[in-house]
Amino acid sequence: MVQFARSPITAVLGPTNTGKTHLAVERMCGHSSGMMGFPLRLLAREVYDRVVAIKGPAQVALITGEEKIVPPQARYFLCTAESMPIDAGRQAGGAQTNTAGRQAGGAPNDLKDYAFVALDEAQLGADPERGHIFTDRLLRARGREETMILGSASISRVVKSLVPDIEIIGRPRFSTLSYAGAKKLSRLPKRSAIVAFSAEEVYAVAEMLRRFRGGAAVVMGALSPRTRNAQVQMFLNGDVDYLVATDAIGMGLNLDVAHVAFASLRKFDGRRTRRLTVSEMAQIAGRAGRHHKDGTFGSLGGEDGDAAFTPEEIEAIEAHRFPPIEQLFWRDGTPRTDRLDLLIADLEERPDRPELRAAPQAVDLAVLKRLAEDPLVIERVRTKRQVERLWAASSLPDFQKLGADHHARAVSRIWRFLSEGNGYIPRDWFAQNLARLDSVQGDIDTLSGRIAAARTWSYIAHRPDWLEYPAEMAERTRALEEKLSDALHAALTQRFVDRRTSVLLRDIGQNASNLPVTVDPDGRVCVDGETIGKLDGFRFSVDPATRHQDRKMLLAAAERRLGKVLRVKADELVGAADTDFALMDEAGQAPRIAWGETPVATLLAGPALLAPEIRLDRAILDLDQDVQKQVAARLAAWFDAQKQKHLLPLVKMNDSALDPEVPAVVRAVFAQLGDAGGVIARIDLDSALGHLDKDQRHLLRKAGIDIGVLDIYHPGLLKPGAARWRSALLAARIGKPCLPLPAAGLTLIPAGEKFEQMGARIAGFRGFGDQMLRIDMAERMARTAHETIARNEAFTHVSPQIVSLGLSEPSFLQLMRLAGFRPVEAPTPKPAAETVAPVEASEGPEPTEGVEPAEPVEAPTVNAANWVFKGRQKPRPERAQQSRGPRRADKQGDGPSSDSKRGGGKSGAERQQRDRAGAPAHRSSPAPVNNAFAGLADLLGRNG
Repeated sequence: MVQFARSPITAVLGPTNTGKTHLAVERMCGHSSGMMGFPLRLLAREVYDRVVAIKGPAQVALITGEEKIVPPQARYFLCTAESMPIDAGRQAGGAQTNTAGRQAGGAPNDLKDYAFVALDEAQLGADPERGHIFTDRLLRARGREETMILGSASISRVVKSLVPDIEIIGRPRFSTLSYAGAKKLSRLPKRSAIVAFSAEEVYAVAEMLRRFRGGAAVVMGALSPRTRNAQVQMFLNGDVDYLVATDAIGMGLNLDVAHVAFASLRKFDGRRTRRLTVSEMAQIAGRAGRHHKDGTFGSLGGEDGDAAFTPEEIEAIEAHRFPPIEQLFWRDGTPRTDRLDLLIADLEERPDRPELRAAPQAVDLAVLKRLAEDPLVIERVRTKRQVERLWAASSLPDFQKLGADHHARAVSRIWRFLSEGNGYIPRDWFAQNLARLDSVQGDIDTLSGRIAAARTWSYIAHRPDWLEYPAEMAERTRALEEKLSDALHAALTQRFVDRRTSVLLRDIGQNASNLPVTVDPDGRVCVDGETIGKLDGFRFSVDPATRHQDRKMLLAAAERRLGKVLRVKADELVGAADTDFALMDEAGQAPRIAWGETPVATLLAGPALLAPEIRLDRAILDLDQDVQKQVAARLAAWFDAQKQKHLLPLVKMNDSALDPEVPAVVRAVFAQLGDAGGVIARIDLDSALGHLDKDQRHLLRKAGIDIGVLDIYHPGLLKPGAARWRSALLAARIGKPCLPLPAAGLTLIPAGEKFEQMGARIAGFRGFGDQMLRIDMAERMARTAHETIARNEAFTHVSPQIVSLGLSEPSFLQLMRLAGFRPVEAPTPKPAAETVAPVEASEGPEPTEGVEPAEPVEAPTVNAANWVFKGRQKPRPERAQQSRGPRRADKQGDGPSSDSKRGGGKSGAERQQRDRAGAPAHRSSPAPVNNAFAGLADLLGRNG
């Protein structure tokens, strides 16, 4: 016999919401080892997780009927009361003749040595079904250094009588519990728990809450711990605002409940339907309120009927004054197992102390007595080991609640396996029984029945002496129970929760940070798996299937719940690399800035072409001011980097236009050229160029600007990236959509439709007939023409340079005329050295820069050239051009027909000679590009 020195025994008694369990956990963790017994597997698991967080998983064990986690070095054991590992042997010797007397007055008889032992909810010793278990633990479970009994103050008198040396400490409730009267279901406050005492009533209340309040979580004793956990978590997370439960919530569940409403005050206790005792009412009502948060209780419905409280009951519950428990149920916890008859006799023995009363016959004893009548059992149970094995089999819990007779048949089959052969349950038979349960089809009751059966097999799997491979079967039963529990949770949720309505009716501001909001890659926004709309960039749109009356509430819900998501998204934008941003310049759309695929800003007119307004997307403007500033600053920094990368020549032009070191006349040219986007028709700058001397022109050339015969431009601004940005900035300045641009790398394109021509002009193309040629190539062809003529060679549409370019004959003739060349019919004898100087260009000789025709020179003696350079016509006065609007090519001064109108006219014979040379009619020629940037707004206005 193991004897321990008597250790201090403390009873911490009081109502619910007093922190008794928390105190015991702290005390246990202060000892070198400890054990706590709980009334529910769920509560044991909850405290196990708490102790693991303090001591680590290697030192903490969990022991329940269906689950065992026992590390080799475990020092702290969290158990259900039935599974507490204490000695099952009978205490020998002593003068007392009654086991109860020996346990009450004698030393403990614990096989295990724990420094600290605690028993929770000790008042359950008064429960007819399980009371004898708690009474046995109260009498026998002792710690070497400290023992603690937790429970209701109503058992203080009986505990003091049974354990005279115990110290009783009262714990007051942290918060106030008050009566709130009767309320209709539609008037119940949020965070309420409705208590009913039958599955049918629970289902009926939950159905009504689903229809009118979005749904409710359901908690019943028949649910598996995993399902019950999931339902409770749904309530705690705020997915639903109501909980419908049986009296299973009366203990062991830590709930954030503000109000408890009783649908009824009557229950069936297994023998009869009776009214709840005041202690039972208080135990359930005490779930309202948490720590220092006050709670209320009341009835559901009217002030009369079965659900109405009497004034005496209300006063007792509010004041926590309950009738004392005078007796606890008892059964011998250490029966003799030498013979079967002795075992039954000890289990039926009656206590001889007035504080104890014999427990009603439990299912395990009823099963044992039925088996004891079986001849096979009588034949086989002849040794102490066989008696112990039969008693262990009879103690198999009746999770399915099938009754003693039916349960006895199942136990008999198991015991036969244990009493024959190698003493193990056959593996195949066990696996077949599991396989029959492996289905998630069926309604709530069907799934609940399968879970109860699975718990039976889980209990068997955790008996290491019943199976040959217990670890393998324990894992299989655990997986099966989890699978069925998840299916039951889904079935309960589907039946009793309208998720969409729940989202709409939920308090938008409550627990918003805990809501499981997800955004799928396609932008679909889900709240705990329910689609409420779509997030396009930072902009949320309601699910089209939403009812009209729900749209505003859903938008408000999304706005609150997406706050963190959008903030995180904004932080990602601010921290994104430059490569994550892009210019959106699709034809027909306003120029925008995109982050990935998400438009985040629009470019609008600003103080200058290179300083547009970057207006953030409307959805970003709904974010906090500091977030807006951060996003705006990031986009501005990216835009500055893009200017340096693609528009650096244009940036330098604008800088030069403001540089006081640059001559004023040159600054004027830079200013006009920069305002036009770095590409401008020569005719629009002729007057400004006329004021420049040779050195000042050199400043332009030094800046990389080509002064061509048709256009003035910077070659770097004709690159695809620069062309896109110039087009976007121009569209932003005039408030028009972007125009279509030619594909990158092309030098010659068909003229196309009106808007295609306009986009090509901005990109640096000039129209010649039904084709458009990039202006740098047009200037190159003009220089090639000068060089060819200078060599006294013919230059035609079949020349290699023109053929390789793909320019048609009409387009070639139009190019030559606009470049200042005129066809000649016969060569004129003149020395080749006296031909006119070519047009100034970046890659050619100095061109004629004035607006007057070159001085007539004599042709070489032998001249095969078919063109003569006459120069471009002086532009008409600006006022006349503006008054006449857009002009045809033959009225812009670049065509040969205008020569006769400025004093150097041609005769009719010369015009006939020109026509015979193949020049197309002037009226059919398109107007050349002058200042595309300056005139685009006017073009768009006239053309719609």
